[in-house]
Amino acid sequence: MSTKRDFYEILGVSKTSSQDEIKKAYRKVAMQYHPDRNPGNKEAEEHFKEAAEAYEVLSDPDKRGQYDRFGHAGMGNRGGHAGGNMNMDDIFSNFGDIFGEDIFGSFFGGGRGGGGGNRRGRGTRGSNLRVKIKLNFEEIAKGANKKIKVKKHVTCTTCNGLGAKDKNAFQTCTTCQGSGQVRKVTQTFLGQMQTVTTCPTCNGEGQIITNKCSSCKGEGRQYGEETVSIDIPAGVMEGMQLSMSGKGNAGERGGAPGDLLILIEEEPHPELQRDGLNVAYDLHISFPEAAFGIQVEVPTIDGKAKIKVPPGTQSGKIFRLKGKGFPSVNSYEKGDQLIHVNVWTPQTLTSEEKSMLEKLQDSGNFKPNPEKSDKGFFEKVKDIFS
Repeated sequence: MSTKRDFYEILGVSKTSSQDEIKKAYRKVAMQYHPDRNPGNKEAEEHFKEAAEAYEVLSDPDKRGQYDRFGHAGMGNRGGHAGGNMNMDDIFSNFGDIFGEDIFGSFFGGGRGGGGGNRRGRGTRGSNLRVKIKLNFEEIAKGANKKIKVKKHVTCTTCNGLGAKDKNAFQTCTTCQGSGQVRKVTQTFLGQMQTVTTCPTCNGEGQIITNKCSSCKGEGRQYGEETVSIDIPAGVMEGMQLSMSGKGNAGERGGAPGDLLILIEEEPHPELQRDGLNVAYDLHISFPEAAFGIQVEVPTIDGKAKIKVPPGTQSGKIFRLKGKGFPSVNSYEKGDQLIHVNVWTPQTLTSEEKSMLEKLQDSGNFKPNPEKSDKGFFEKVKDIFS
């Protein structure tokens, strides 16, 4: 599908829906578009994948929070499978946890849907990791690549994640006969119902290690360090969280790795302030400079810019440098730089300076006489944010 639909719309829920409501909604949509109910229907298959992608994000509090703040653009290709690249194996591997009962096995003849006799796969998924990254204004405006060293569980190099001495050091689990699942069939007034639980002996792997790896003691992972390269998109802001799929802790015995969650922090700029996409700067000039006019250099995100302050500029005047702010992470929009003029009033005066000002005090040009076209403070603020 060329245009991504809203995840809440796909599942037919609202932003205030609870996790239970989201789970129930996903079950309903998945049942409706399941491939076994719609054989050969490519459109139904796409809806099925779309619903799985939406559930993967909305069922995870971290990913859901990120999606609520920044939408699809904030997810990028970092939200697990939220880049739209889920395949059927990814989806069906999660059904045991999502549906609990072997619904698809009961209704669709023991096919792939609810496990259908297939074990869930080797190992246990690794946990997520969180790191903080500080960015200056220039890095936020242009995007950045950061290489960081992350201390975490990494795949054991001795056994390559197997957890066993070699590939022959396994035996089929006698409890589940290698399926990874224990089935129970009961008779109800609705007919025969089949429930499936994870095998307690092999923890759903279908195999038991007979000779553990001496390095990792059967875990398939060890504590170590990895250098991770992180591409930060332009326009991120304080508090935004990015996610890199598969860069968290390695899973046990070949299980999928967790995700790396990156929390963005902004380094304060010595002269500029951020206000959403806009950048604010306070320009202080003297009374003579305000009266005569002046050309002055001001700092921007990416260097210096010259502006002309015309004669007679009043304190509080705001100049706008179009497009000199931050880009939006969600669109092609770009903010401006707002320059607020402050006419500096001397706090101490020499006797000679007092004498000169006293001579000017009664001059008509020095008496306040604002024109009706001059906007007040609140109007100026309104213009800035309109």
